[in-house]
Amino acid sequence: MAQRRQHQRATRPGTPYPEALAAFTERVRLVTPGQWDSPTPCADWSVRELVNHLAGEQLWAPELLMGATISEVGTRFDGDVLGDDPVGAWTDAADAARQAWEVPGATELTVHLSFGDVSGQYYLDQLTTDLVIHSWDLAEGIGARTRLPAELVDFALGEFTGYGDLSGSGLFDPPLPVPEDAAPQTRLLALTGRRDGG
Repeated sequence: MAQRRQHQRATRPGTPYPEALAAFTERVRLVTPGQWDSPTPCADWSVRELVNHLAGEQLWAPELLMGATISEVGTRFDGDVLGDDPVGAWTDAADAARQAWEVPGATELTVHLSFGDVSGQYYLDQLTTDLVIHSWDLAEGIGARTRLPAELVDFALGEFTGYGDLSGSGLFDPPLPVPEDAAPQTRLLALTGRRDGG
């Protein structure tokens, strides 16, 4: 999700990946049967498609951490990975990814992404930031509580600060103006073209 930048940049210890997984899982479990086709702030994705995107990302993690390349994994996680039990499929994918990251030394591995080789730490930071932003998207889509944990907001804001206009990636709308004294979540969402209504 995040734009490619200097791969060998210094990274902060303590990436809150488990907390980001938990925040997204909490919101997945709030989805009612009639909400899976509801729209989200991601214009191209319904609630189900958003959860499917994140589940697919988690399914990739164990494979990439074991040294697989994009071409070796191929199309295995393309299309629908949620099946008839979206909540269960998400939970299984999240659990597998979390366990893969708990292996000692995982953040020190070299991971083969589509644009080149990066450190495991870089990849983990990317996954975490994606979870944070999309937890808000999912909450918006289902009308749930959109206030995110401060730790997650601060982490993602630190990742995005300095990127400038992210809309050139095709993944985000242009950034929105906010007051200089806006709350951290408001500033984070504005950087990704989202308006914080909570």
